[in-house]
Amino acid sequence: QVQLVESGGGLVQAGGSLRLSCTASGNPFSINAMGWYRRAPGKQRELVASITQSLSTNYADSVKGRFTISRDNAKNTVYLQMNSLKPEDTAIYYCAADRFTRLYNSSPYWGPGTQVTVSS
Repeated sequence: QVQLVESGGGLVQAGGSLRLSCTASGNPFSINAMGWYRRAPGKQRELVASITQSLSTNYADSVKGRFTISRDNAKNTVYLQMNSLKPEDTAIYYCAADRFTRLYNSSPYWGPGTQVTVSS
């Protein structure tokens, strides 16, 4: 079993930056893909960014050029550096992990979520 714990959410003004972290524990060696989903009020959950164990990355079009995902395999931790934040980035951000090389809505491991609020 794998447990995921996020940190780093908060309130920031538009144009500002935040960095999210997610650390895996339990049996992190079974994990390949890690990444972040978000759910904004009244919207469906969407994939923001993911990264494989070999550090191959994937981004949603809405965050390309503004967000950067990275990973420290030795620490079983994934990071999401969010720059040039917009009010539409306001959402609960969830860390997710899977034994495959990509994330799915049905991926088995999820963190409890961390709130990101961007004020205009």
